[in-house]
Amino acid sequence: MKVITKYVLLVICMVWLGACKVPAISSKQENKSTPVSYVNSQDTLNTAKIKWKSYFKDPFLVALIDTALSNNQELNITLREIEISKNEVRARKGEYLPFINIGAAAGLDKAGKFTWDGFSEEDLKDNPDRGPKYVGDFKIGSFLSWELDVWKKLRNAKKAAVLRYLATVEGRNFMVTNLISEIASSYYELMALDNLLGIIQQNIALQDNALQIVKLQKEAAKVSQLAVNRFEAQLLYTKNLQFEIQQKLIETENRINFLTGRFPRRIQRNGAAFNNLEINAVSVGIPSQLLENRPDIHQAELELAAAKLDVRAAKANFYPSFSLQAGIGFQAFNPSYLLKPESILCNLAGDLVAPLVNKNAIKATYLNANEKQIQAVYNYERSILNAHIEVVNQLSRINNYTKSYETKAKEVDILTQSITISNSLFSSARADYIEVLSTQREALDAKIDLIEIKLKQLDAQVNVYKALGGGWN
Repeated sequence: MKVITKYVLLVICMVWLGACKVPAISSKQENKSTPVSYVNSQDTLNTAKIKWKSYFKDPFLVALIDTALSNNQELNITLREIEISKNEVRARKGEYLPFINIGAAAGLDKAGKFTWDGFSEEDLKDNPDRGPKYVGDFKIGSFLSWELDVWKKLRNAKKAAVLRYLATVEGRNFMVTNLISEIASSYYELMALDNLLGIIQQNIALQDNALQIVKLQKEAAKVSQLAVNRFEAQLLYTKNLQFEIQQKLIETENRINFLTGRFPRRIQRNGAAFNNLEINAVSVGIPSQLLENRPDIHQAELELAAAKLDVRAAKANFYPSFSLQAGIGFQAFNPSYLLKPESILCNLAGDLVAPLVNKNAIKATYLNANEKQIQAVYNYERSILNAHIEVVNQLSRINNYTKSYETKAKEVDILTQSITISNSLFSSARADYIEVLSTQREALDAKIDLIEIKLKQLDAQVNVYKALGGGWN
């Protein structure tokens, strides 16, 4: 009999050990490497370290950003998500601590008359000296349950929750960076639209004056009605441009109002200073600094660390779990006896449970946790790659649009002079009116292009600051 018992115990142990076997998985290690430099420079001075209030010097823009950081609804929603993540950490922490509850219960149990319990109850009622006139169940006490975190499953889950809380904080920082850059870009666009509207209104005045001259020449039989019609059509075309710009002005103002959490109102700005805005010198440092400065990379890194802990926590489900239950209190069949020393009850029990058959759910959870960890690796690597490419693109934009602005400014100067020359030649009948119209149209288009190039320069200045990871600190 003893030999059989030993064999039975041995088989049980072998089955149990087999039940704790963990499926093999293939994981992926993240690659944190970055190029040595952006432009063959090892200078570690980085513009991202500059506070946004120092980077953006326009007082109207600074006031708008301050308002947005307080009132923006999406940012405030993210702050609530951070609080939710903080509460999740608190919940996870409580899972590996003992649960202690206090409780009370009362009940009446009426057994059938022709049962042993019923017979005893009737006997007590017939002989009140031997006990109460009724049989009940009254209980009060404190009860404890505690899952022993032997394999650190619960602690790893708590650490993962902490990392995800920190990731939401980084997500908020990334949102702040995006919010600041979006407001700055929209603000510069508003200034550009002011200047475009001013240029168009100046051209309307010039073209209207030219139309009046052509009408006088037509009365003097120097030109035909065709020339008058062409000049008038040109004037109407230019007038039509201002309505489109006025609509863009309203929409851009309201985009800024939305970002700042306000109903439509006029945005204060100094549009006249647009053409004189200087492009800040940018120090990009070295690419490896992106891992330190970019909030989205921090967020992806923390999500990856949390995913690795999720794999460990899921792996622990294959191992036996240990738990303790204990209780102490009072129990009696009569309330009057409830608090007597004889009514004290206590219990202590321990459980050891391991999965044996049908572990599909545990395997699926473990395999899914590993797949999510691999996804997190790719997401982290993608964040690094995307950040580097963004910086390179914006540096190129600053360089090329600076050269483009210089070239276009020379073109505008030449075409502006050409308007005066063509008007003089036309007045002395030495140039055709078509040349006058073409010169006016080309000059107008060049001035519009110049404003747009300036705006692209300023956008690049905003976006390179964002790409380097500035603005959230």
